[in-house]
Amino acid sequence: MPTIETVRFEGSLAANLRSEPAGVELYWLGQAGFLVRSPGLSFVIDAYLSDQLAEKYRGSVFSHARLMAPPITVAEFPSLDFVFCTHHHGDHLDVPTIREIAGKFSHTRFIVPAASEPEIARAGLKKDRIVWAETEREIQLSETLKVTPVKAAHEGFEYDKLGRDRFLGYLFEVEAGLIYHSGDTVRYTGLLERIIQSGPQLALLPVNGRRRELRERKIPGNFNLEEAVQFCLDGKIPALIAHHFGMFAFNTIDPRLIDQAAMKMQNQLQLRKAELGTRYFLKHSLSVRSHK
Repeated sequence: MPTIETVRFEGSLAANLRSEPAGVELYWLGQAGFLVRSPGLSFVIDAYLSDQLAEKYRGSVFSHARLMAPPITVAEFPSLDFVFCTHHHGDHLDVPTIREIAGKFSHTRFIVPAASEPEIARAGLKKDRIVWAETEREIQLSETLKVTPVKAAHEGFEYDKLGRDRFLGYLFEVEAGLIYHSGDTVRYTGLLERIIQSGPQLALLPVNGRRRELRERKIPGNFNLEEAVQFCLDGKIPALIAHHFGMFAFNTIDPRLIDQAAMKMQNQLQLRKAELGTRYFLKHSLSVRSHK
């Protein structure tokens, strides 16, 4: 049985969120952003819904103007229980979006790497709304959501003064199974073994790759498409949604390459391209392995 079911929908994302989900469903928000919903639970990961980076990097060699409009505004979300950020970069920890969410939903809690405390401080959140994430420290957020932060390497590792990881991924244990959002990362020694230990049914991996000219300008990279596919094959992860493309002209890939890879790998891996206007259903898994 397929791990994920892909359904295209008509109309806006906001209109399609008016009805309660029948199970665990995911929607791409652009870049590394996803909305995950199940009955009674709703959270976003790395939601970049502003255009703050266009202004921040105006006049720089690499324009950060958005190539795609946000598929939804904060005002259009019916509810959000949690907001996750994998690291401090502005297209993952989007302060304007976080401020808006905090203003609209008084119950929302924000799960942020503890090493990102200086960046999240600019959002002006009350301390009781922040949950600090640290590598391998499980976070039980509700009866149906347990999260384990996993170390990430945005080409390399970075730490704050207390030795805490600046880059994280997350393992999300939901009712239907286990979802791995890697954050921005490359494959590093020990990552595959760590993920095999948990056995996720679905991986959300970046595929924009990396280039020396970007690295030299302090724009680190990630998995490329071939590496992301191979990681899932090696890790026996049955399904992959490839993302982190199409937002900035200088840091993307041709999405047709993902379609071509999906056709080539259809008997080995359920590979899907992250697309707007698409609902991804996570099929129920009979068991979820321990994160420990």
